[in-house]
Amino acid sequence: MTTTAPSDVRPDPPESPDDSSLTDFGYRQELHRSLGRYASFAAGFSFISVLTTVFQFFAFGYAFGGPVFFWTWPAVLIGQLAVAACFAELAARYPISGAIYQWSSRLSNLSFGWFAGWIMVIGQIVVVAAAALALQMVLPAIWSGFQLIGDDPAPTSPDGAANAAVLGVVLLVLTTLVNVLDNRVMSAVNRIGVTAEIIGAVLIIVLLFTHSERSPGITFHTGEGGTGLLGALMVGSFMAAYVMIGFDSAGEMSEETHHPRRTAPRTILVALGAAGLLGGLIVLGGLLAAPSLTDGRLGVDGLSYVLTSSLGDGVGRALLADVVVAIAVATLAIQTAACRMLFSMARDNQLPFSGRLAKVDPRTGMPSAPALVVGVLAAALLLLNFASPDAFLAIGTTCIVMLYLAYAMVTGPLLVRRLRGQFTADGADETGAPLFSLGRWGVPVNALALVYGLFMTVNLAWPRAEVYDPAGGHWYFRWFTLVFLAVTLVAGAGYRAYRARATAPEAPEVVPASYA
Repeated sequence: MTTTAPSDVRPDPPESPDDSSLTDFGYRQELHRSLGRYASFAAGFSFISVLTTVFQFFAFGYAFGGPVFFWTWPAVLIGQLAVAACFAELAARYPISGAIYQWSSRLSNLSFGWFAGWIMVIGQIVVVAAAALALQMVLPAIWSGFQLIGDDPAPTSPDGAANAAVLGVVLLVLTTLVNVLDNRVMSAVNRIGVTAEIIGAVLIIVLLFTHSERSPGITFHTGEGGTGLLGALMVGSFMAAYVMIGFDSAGEMSEETHHPRRTAPRTILVALGAAGLLGGLIVLGGLLAAPSLTDGRLGVDGLSYVLTSSLGDGVGRALLADVVVAIAVATLAIQTAACRMLFSMARDNQLPFSGRLAKVDPRTGMPSAPALVVGVLAAALLLLNFASPDAFLAIGTTCIVMLYLAYAMVTGPLLVRRLRGQFTADGADETGAPLFSLGRWGVPVNALALVYGLFMTVNLAWPRAEVYDPAGGHWYFRWFTLVFLAVTLVAGAGYRAYRARATAPEAPEVVPASYA
């Protein structure tokens, strides 16, 4: 059931004629529309955050695949570009917060879309926790004083895992605070952080390539102790898959963006393309500049080891400080995206405590309750790191699987609509130009996006003992992703059943007309 917004909202600026289209979907303007093209790009790029994610999972990819894991990067980029192209079409047609939930609901039905949104928002909360854990990969490398617990900073050690949880909780407190202040403050922090990240990424690439120790031909080697080419690519793809998610955030912020039908499709694709290019060059530069590929450090300390060893402590630590900024901004952006998903579903009265979660402060234009919920739940997940260092990988992989599955719950119904001839390129954006469309390439690109997404979901969720429980004795980490997904689905189904029984005596649930 769609609810309306309070009447005490700040009027939309005259140069942003987007309130009328939002009204067509059954909503009023509550979130403040203040984001321009660069801010929209920053929303998608900061969620992807190549410096955060590449530094976080480079060691894992190298440890399992050796140098050949580099080739998983372009493979994943091609698959995700197909997904992003489909999302760009949908962002032009449905410029609404809660993108995955809204798109899936309108392409299929409200029940299917609800589960897509439910899986997505739970996955986003897990991503927030995983991003916050990335601080452990860089802060102790900058200064040993950041190792607050024990002496071993490696995230795979008990000391490192516990310290990662402490640092992550501190970061979540800060990002939650920003997410309740004002969307202009959030946007400013995002833009500044993304600018610093792009500059830092370019500097890292230049310095790594100018300190190369070997030729690019090394990327065709699996490395000592490798798992074979197929195994290296399957497991090594985890890093690339983890990095290149979240480009849909530009769509999540549509209700806060000027001219979203024109802006969001382009920023979705540009954010992923820029991140894909920069990230691939960083991975390649790290392999070429590493002091050694066989001393074991590259598979444990990752790129932090390369920067401080090859570029010297001073330059290396300065660049790592830029990575810290990227991690903080990424955590903020991911939390913001999760907040918009909770807000969007609650506005349709589709969640527990919907009235509170859908409330927007008319002064700040921010839904503060979702920010607190996301922050607290993500912090609770970090406590798993105290149980075992293996939780680091379990949390990281779980969030990827959740998002990939939610993406497939959009690309799947979209492909069905295309095959039935029910998805057209009709309509115009705010400037009168035709809406972004794949045209005749729609079906093949959409089919590639769906097949790729389902394949990667299975690959990532497969309970490999050597990946998730290398020491043995922790079966729950080996099966953590599947168990977590099952619990998420059961909890969602339970809530839906309870809600149906609770509303049945009064009246049947009314599906919003815009979802029909």
